Amino acid sequence: MRMSRSLHVGVVIGRGAVLALAMGSAMPALAQVSTAPAIFPTPAAMRLTGPDFALGETVVLVRAKGVDAATEKLVREVLATGGVREIRVAAALPKRLDATYVVIGGGDAAPVRDALARTGATMPEQDEGYALASQTSDGGALVVLAGRDGDGLYHAAQSFRQIVARGRVSSVTVSDYPAMPVRGTIEGFYGKPWSMAEREEHIAFLARFKANTYIYSPKDDVFARDKWREAYPADTLQALGKVVDAANREHVNFIYAISPGPSICYSDPKDLEAVRRKFAALRGLGVRSFYVALDDIEYTKWNCPADEAAFGAPGQKAAAAAQASLLNAVQGDLAAAGHGSLTMVPTEYYNTTESPYKAELRKALDPRVVVQWTGTDTVPAAISVADAKSATKAFGRKTLLWDNYPVNDYGETAGRLLLAPYDRRQAGLSTELGGIVSNPMNQEVASRPAVTGVLAFSWNDRNYDAQRTWRAAAFYLAGGDAGTAEALLTFFDTQHVAPTFGHQPWQPQAPKLKALIDTARDALADNDPHAIARSLGALGDAADALTAAPDRIRAGVVMPGFVREAGPWLDAAELWGRALRLTVDGLTAARAGQPGAARAFAAAAELAKKAAAIRSIPGATRPEGPIKVSDGVLDRFIADAPGLVYLAPAPRN
Repeated sequence: MRMSRSLHVGVVIGRGAVLALAMGSAMPALAQVSTAPAIFPTPAAMRLTGPDFALGETVVLVRAKGVDAATEKLVREVLATGGVREIRVAAALPKRLDATYVVIGGGDAAPVRDALARTGATMPEQDEGYALASQTSDGGALVVLAGRDGDGLYHAAQSFRQIVARGRVSSVTVSDYPAMPVRGTIEGFYGKPWSMAEREEHIAFLARFKANTYIYSPKDDVFARDKWREAYPADTLQALGKVVDAANREHVNFIYAISPGPSICYSDPKDLEAVRRKFAALRGLGVRSFYVALDDIEYTKWNCPADEAAFGAPGQKAAAAAQASLLNAVQGDLAAAGHGSLTMVPTEYYNTTESPYKAELRKALDPRVVVQWTGTDTVPAAISVADAKSATKAFGRKTLLWDNYPVNDYGETAGRLLLAPYDRRQAGLSTELGGIVSNPMNQEVASRPAVTGVLAFSWNDRNYDAQRTWRAAAFYLAGGDAGTAEALLTFFDTQHVAPTFGHQPWQPQAPKLKALIDTARDALADNDPHAIARSLGALGDAADALTAAPDRIRAGVVMPGFVREAGPWLDAAELWGRALRLTVDGLTAARAGQPGAARAFAAAAELAKKAAAIRSIPGATRPEGPIKVSDGVLDRFIADAPGLVYLAPAPRN
């Protein structure tokens, strides 16, 4: 996302000119100053090295050997978006640049080494690292995108997208790499799974923000859970294959998960063979990473008598031994095929309390198997480095965090979209976690504001800024349009609450709107006329912004899925905005002794009642329920407002 560098220059110059005329003297013109672009996730290191420069209509592309088609395609798309009409191809850089040259490739390739030396850029040593540099040189310009590996080069192309705006390129030097090796999402929620098209779009979104992992584990895929032994229908397998192809193109690791826990007989060779058969079918689609989910199951009783004979009486320790036996066998298969590590989520997936289950799993499980952990609770209010260290000790390895945000498949989330920024995860977690995957909502596009934060944090946890990343997500959904982004942020504020399994949410509801309402309440309580006028004016402006936001979002958001998924919430938000405006008008009229205050309050209450009756889209989310918009904030203020002022009785005829 790029903000306009000259967004306010015209206003400033205009005011300066007026001031100069008033003073009878001339003022110097403001210089056009280059500014550092905003790259998300925040790079490990970036510096501005000079003025912006024009791409021009013709660019020479120097492509090293081994550049994959998707990376080159993305670079060409960025150039075309920047106004380039002709792309010529060359094998090396000339001694003197006579045009804009763009060099792409691995850091060991000769033309890339040459370009790095000319720009002074440094290639990081970490996996998925990249260097990106752009500057004017001689009579031309030079841009170099260099990857430590193929993934790093693709990340460089995603950052290149963010330094090009309106045909101009920022002069920068970037040396960047991820803090955590695994970054992405797990489609692990209950309720309606995403469609195949939504999965492909989601994977493209993950790649844009340099994520590298998508775990396929929808709870309601019957062929992965209830009917896990059965083969997928041919058409379903073909559709899954398209998603896998998209992931491979986008440098995102598609991990296929099976959930056999509700019915598996761990000691039965036929069940192990069924797991192998299922994985073999997915391997045929190009999947190379696999996962066994053992969450949300009964683990103190056996599914078959043979397991008691093999592992002893049912209990936590025996369950862990049985699970380790299965997982170790599958891990051996993957290692033999050269496919790396198996991932699993244990039955005790949250907290770090010592137990017979954790002790046995720690002792018996192959150390190559990756263990997931959801934090100190299923939906934790916060996660600290100390928490993660305790998890490392409990499971005998660094864990992969399954972060249950912004998932909305439990009772406390009924009627909600969870749109608050990703927050309250401690900087430094990269030292104790193998990575983070977010469990998103049933609403794929609406999940992106929160998931963007997860991806940015897992890329660079020490320099993560929750609010700036949240705003970047709004600009991303708005296609860079500032007005639409502000409307989105107004709407996001009404869906800011982040529940847990308890009664206390870990993020507050509507903090921006609540601050305005609290200021108005305090001003009314103090009976300060000037403070009341100011606070009600600000609150009225907020009411108007909330009323207008849904239409601006519907017209301006570049991803139709967001408008479709958030439709009932947008409808309700507009009604709540109108109700708030009437409430402000009622308070203003009542203080001025004007007629109509009671009618305004009554009309506001009627609109609030209508808004509160809107329900979530049937079948879209489990659980369903009435739509909630700034609940506990807006509804309470509108209900309380008539009692905050004295309404003189209407005169009798």
